[in-house]
Amino acid sequence: MNYPWLDKFLLSHKGTKKDFKVEWQWTRYLVGGKMFAAICKNNNGNDTIVTLKLDPLDGDFLRKQFEDINPGYYMNKKHWNSVNLDGDVPDEILKDMADKSYHLVFNGLSKKLQNEIKNSID
Repeated sequence: MNYPWLDKFLLSHKGTKKDFKVEWQWTRYLVGGKMFAAICKNNNGNDTIVTLKLDPLDGDFLRKQFEDINPGYYMNKKHWNSVNLDGDVPDEILKDMADKSYHLVFNGLSKKLQNEIKNSID
């Protein structure tokens, strides 16, 4: 994997919780109980892709720029994008995608839940 910092970066977002769905072989990153990222394992147990939510126009633009960014694996292909973790997407692009994914999901939460997360002590 070319992004050893990814787990720590995803967890650095306020209110993020992490779990592992055994049946999917996905490590999920959630805010307010909603997933904003998933790191998916292959049959050998190695992390192979991270799937992130983006505005459809942003996702389409990035897919055209980088061959290692594709429509979301097992997700809505319009809103979710998968990044090959053995690829060559620049770190700053992947960090920006993760930030945007977090904020899209966070902003979709109720105002009450947003305020609880903002005011929580991590």
